[in-house]
Amino acid sequence: MFIEKFAIAANRGSAIGSWRVWLGSGLALVLMLGVLVSPASAAKKEEKAQMLVERAERTLDSFAADPRFTHDYDGYLKTAKGFLVIPSMAKGSFIVGGSKGRGVLMAKDAESGDWNGPAFYTLGSASIGLQAGGKNSEILIIVTSERGINRLLNSGAKLGGDLSVAVGKLGEGIGSADVRADLIAFSRSKGFFGGASLEGSVVDVSSSRNRAYYGESLRPSDILIRSQGANEGSDGLIDSIVAITTIEHTQIADSEGSD
Repeated sequence: MFIEKFAIAANRGSAIGSWRVWLGSGLALVLMLGVLVSPASAAKKEEKAQMLVERAERTLDSFAADPRFTHDYDGYLKTAKGFLVIPSMAKGSFIVGGSKGRGVLMAKDAESGDWNGPAFYTLGSASIGLQAGGKNSEILIIVTSERGINRLLNSGAKLGGDLSVAVGKLGEGIGSADVRADLIAFSRSKGFFGGASLEGSVVDVSSSRNRAYYGESLRPSDILIRSQGANEGSDGLIDSIVAITTIEHTQIADSEGSD
């Protein structure tokens, strides 16, 4: 009887030992795979963030290429505190239902005049009326006030609530009632220019994209105010912003009508 109990205990101990060895080996394998996969995963996330930056650059250039836009809003462009660019807002014409877009925010340094960013954001709403046709629209938001920049540094900024937003339209301006709006919103869809009614939309920080793009956890205030973080991939976007905020837009508009 004693021998039988000893044998059972020995077998049990062997099984437990084998289980521990298996568990330890499995854990080691998981950790090893994590080390191998993480750099590739991080590179993929940075690549996606870079693609968004490049799309934002093209969106900004598409607005800048329209002399009516640059002429009508020349003063706002030259005094802008920042730009929130959403290259693609899903759905489009007078929709009712959820919409969400990803984009970047650039902010102007009040002292040096340099442009900082990009910081990554999402724009979402239960109901957004994009007054331009098509299923996807480009959104450009001019931040006209320091208050606008400061509120956008944190997630959950509600447009029309926390920040006043005006609809930008060609040939009409924004109206005297909206002259002091914190934001002016525009949309384009398949080349058609329209205003964007973003009342009730919420702007949130995309911390994961900021981390992927800069390789470290940076808050929007670090990126946009303290000028921390660097990625050469944003040089083209910065150049586009410098161009749209400094060029003589009135001359472009005047030259269009003269042959």
